[in-house]
Amino acid sequence: MGHLFQNSGKVQYVSSTMITIVKLNAQKQPIVRYEGELLERLTHRVVIQASWTLPTRDLGYTCFELGDQFTEYFYTDRCFNIFAILSTSGQRKGWYCNIAEPAMLFDDRIEQVDLLLDVWINPRGEALILDEDEFAADTTLSQEQRSSARQGLQQLLHMLTTRQEVFADLTN
Repeated sequence: MGHLFQNSGKVQYVSSTMITIVKLNAQKQPIVRYEGELLERLTHRVVIQASWTLPTRDLGYTCFELGDQFTEYFYTDRCFNIFAILSTSGQRKGWYCNIAEPAMLFDDRIEQVDLLLDVWINPRGEALILDEDEFAADTTLSQEQRSSARQGLQQLLHMLTTRQEVFADLTN
């Protein structure tokens, strides 16, 4: 087992360091596990680079294709993560955002409990909230998790509408 990462808040750039990302369900059981390259580690944020390695997945609003590049932002103080997605030719596909409990950062992995809601943001900055029916019908989330999910969704949408951080380059 790794240890929780803590530092003074200064940027630490680490080259060619692989880290495991573990998506957990509400009961903290692993449901997805993959690896990415650690790009940046701050006190409250980790950025990794990962490639889509599965067959093409057509979601209707976008397609994930072999070789698509994901720059993934995980936060220890926010109830979401953000995946900035580029095609193999470098074209922006959009941002896939998971509403989730704050990330738990360890030396060798990132763990995050999925809270079922997701948001797709296209290259024009238009948001599509996903899985609201699944969230409403789910019986495994606690009231605290539901409240955190709603708060995380609102915070993410505020970041988008005010063009903060990863959304700063979007034009209105």
